Amino acid sequence: MSILDLLGNPSNSSQHGEQVDQMNAVIHWLMLVLFVGWTIFFFICLFKFWHKRNAKASYTGVKNHVSTHLEIGVVIVEAVFLLGFAFPLWAERTDTFERVVANDPDAPRVRVIGQQYSWTYHYPGNDGIFGRTDNSLISGDNTLGIDPIDPNGDDDFLSTSILRLPVDRNSILQVSSKDVIHNFAIVPMRIQQDCIPGSEIPMWFRPVEKMETFVVCAQLCGEAHANMKGSMEVIDANEYFEWAKSRSDEELAKKRK
Repeated sequence: MSILDLLGNPSNSSQHGEQVDQMNAVIHWLMLVLFVGWTIFFFICLFKFWHKRNAKASYTGVKNHVSTHLEIGVVIVEAVFLLGFAFPLWAERTDTFERVVANDPDAPRVRVIGQQYSWTYHYPGNDGIFGRTDNSLISGDNTLGIDPIDPNGDDDFLSTSILRLPVDRNSILQVSSKDVIHNFAIVPMRIQQDCIPGSEIPMWFRPVEKMETFVVCAQLCGEAHANMKGSMEVIDANEYFEWAKSRSDEELAKKRK
């Protein structure tokens, strides 16, 4: 059992999640060592400089440079941890977006749009191409402003109830926001990303088991922030593609009427 398990960390369900958990565990152990060390130092100071042991104040202060050397040592150690370990380890455990796309060009994609206080999921349909969107086209019947003239959007479909993805496939989510900054977080997948108005930022992961879970907003976004959560379902890949095709066919049939 790891230190994260003792802290109630949910089980991991993504391919990269174990590496993230390892890094978090190392950080927690380091923080624990620092906490114990500074606590011991604190009590030593309480004992050594207790007023009954030092009834008369000293106005000369420290005359040597030990404290200066210690401060320089702390800076050097922190720089080694940051530049020698943290940056290289994080770079090793992350992929560039171009690499993910090159390795799996047919990876399912979904646009995730946040707004106070709900999520909308935009699927590209059978052609795999998202229709053009324009905020000036947003209306009650067109919540994302999909351009009705763009043929690429004819087979697109939306979901506001659940994010559905296939198991054992790279999934690419393109996150954005219609109003304020949100944060799309999927804890069992060990991933989250800020949703920024006017920007579309990719995030990717590979679910390794079929499951149902919650997605939440991890950025304070208003008075009902705590209620901004949704559902995610990871299903069999064949079942997913059959579902996506049927939804896309339905939308295409509606447009052609």
